Amino acid sequence: MITFYHNPRCTTSREALDMLKKRGEEIKIVKYLVDPPTYEEMKEILRKLNLRPMYLLRKEEDLYKKNFKGKYFTDDQWTRILIDNPILIQRPVVVRGDKAVIARPPKRINELFESEKKRDEDSD
Repeated sequence: MITFYHNPRCTTSREALDMLKKRGEEIKIVKYLVDPPTYEEMKEILRKLNLRPMYLLRKEEDLYKKNFKGKYFTDDQWTRILIDNPILIQRPVVVRGDKAVIARPPKRINELFESEKKRDEDSD
């Protein structure tokens, strides 16, 4: 099962979702602007991305520039800022098993399947 954190208004997000659908994967779509992740879910997403929360920020957003740019926050504070302001979350985030990617560009989705492909090649 793939969890896809989606903004339907984003072209990149729509392209990435189309890529996944063509793979025939089972997809749980989360419209994160309407249904943002909980604190625990965000921590898990960040762990799977292997990123600190500040690297998941959309720094080109006016909200970021006006309220957060140039300010210091702890990882915990940034995590809560992302949850409280989901427009600041990079998109789309795609989670599969214990791995996740920010699918910018959409072809980054392929990284979620590389270890599986390598395993299949090794067993041939």
